[in-house]
Amino acid sequence: MIDFSKRSCQKELLDRDDIPFADIEINMKELEFINNYLGGHAITIEGYKRLAKYKKQLTVCEIGCGGGDNLNAIYRCCSKQLVDLKLIGIDINSVCIEFARKNTPISDENFIISDYKKVHFDKKPDIIFSSLFCHHFNDEELNTMLQWMKTNSKFGFFINDLNRHPLAYYFIKLATKIFSRSYLVKNDAPLSVIRGFKKHEWKTILNNAGITTYSIKWKWAFRHLIIVEHAG
Repeated sequence: MIDFSKRSCQKELLDRDDIPFADIEINMKELEFINNYLGGHAITIEGYKRLAKYKKQLTVCEIGCGGGDNLNAIYRCCSKQLVDLKLIGIDINSVCIEFARKNTPISDENFIISDYKKVHFDKKPDIIFSSLFCHHFNDEELNTMLQWMKTNSKFGFFINDLNRHPLAYYFIKLATKIFSRSYLVKNDAPLSVIRGFKKHEWKTILNNAGITTYSIKWKWAFRHLIIVEHAG
């Protein structure tokens, strides 16, 4: 029996650095489909809009950008709103970045292969965000991440990540078993859910990082949108 009262610490397959490109390519395509049709991209767009407001010139950075599908979603949104947009994607996995470079309209130089903590900006991005990234880390690592996002963003940052819940776990486990062609998705999607967070856990993590002004909203399907907007 799975204990949903606490987070799993089991590593996902995608956390490894020896996954072939062909396997990651299938994984990235299926994750984009899931994000698109289960509302993940809509949550990312909401977080972006909350911080961007009506500004017409922005730099937006995603850490743990994976295949770039969230950056693509923001790009499409800004194209409709005629925003002068610079997008930056950071991921430690070179294979993910290779996929993102082929599947986004973003300039190659705006993708950075690195641990996000080692990236230093000449000019702070206006907005930093992560999507389905935080659940890969323990509380101590999240403390470091939140402080980095706070320090390196001009207007603020947001997080789009999973709500740990039995319904979410068993739904995605069944759906990926039936429809997925990717062994990575079949293994990692359900595991991601039990590595996700309850709302009270987010409050503790944020407060421990010295962040006391924030909003946390539950979103369909079983996600949280956390927004931290800097004063002024």
